[in-house]
Amino acid sequence: MNRIQSAKLYAAGSILLPAAVVIIRPSLLWTHLLFLIWVAVAAAAWVRLDQQQHRQQLKRSLASMQQASIQTLNHHRHDWMNDLQVLYGYIRMNKPERAVASVERIRDKMMLESKISKLGCPALTAYLQSFRTLTQSIVLEVDIEDNLSMEELSADRDDAAEALIEVINAYRFSIKPSGGDPALLKLRLSRGSGELLVELEFTGELMNEAELIDKLEQRLRGTPLQAHSLQQHRHVLLKAPLCA
Repeated sequence: MNRIQSAKLYAAGSILLPAAVVIIRPSLLWTHLLFLIWVAVAAAAWVRLDQQQHRQQLKRSLASMQQASIQTLNHHRHDWMNDLQVLYGYIRMNKPERAVASVERIRDKMMLESKISKLGCPALTAYLQSFRTLTQSIVLEVDIEDNLSMEELSADRDDAAEALIEVINAYRFSIKPSGGDPALLKLRLSRGSGELLVELEFTGELMNEAELIDKLEQRLRGTPLQAHSLQQHRHVLLKAPLCA
């Protein structure tokens, strides 16, 4: 329990003292006045402490977001530097075919980043772009149909995005620790017959398959994303209706 939370409890608990005086001497007017004044002061102190606590929480949240953004930018910078160094090496060695292939890979990465940024849901965009900073135990491969946006959903896009993030996290936290290659989760977002199709294909070892299925069911319950069956958890298809 932090200092502000303790102070709030002390402020609330202090009301017991004048309340006890009122109970013991109910006939005295000054005891009632003391109780009212004490309650007002304690309430004002509670509100002020609560506002201070809220400001501190916002400050910590902002610092956490800034740190996550810095880590994401560092990862992207590192990747781009590696790609450019490889391309520069092929050019210096006079290997035009490999240089062209390297440029194609860079172009594909740029196109994917553009598709992610245009999903129409900041929370999902930030999550997908920063995923590599969250864990080293699983690789997330993303494939998005051209011009796809969560804004096309007939249901709440934020609810659908939050459900998708929770589903990915369910896989992330269910991976069996190992010293070998990381697990692989492929995510594809596409359209089909008036529906958003979310395909998840998982390769790797799990700690408990039944527990993962239970987590997936919990994460999807009451959300726009629905699955016909989650028993084949290594290849899951989720659907959500699109606007007509």
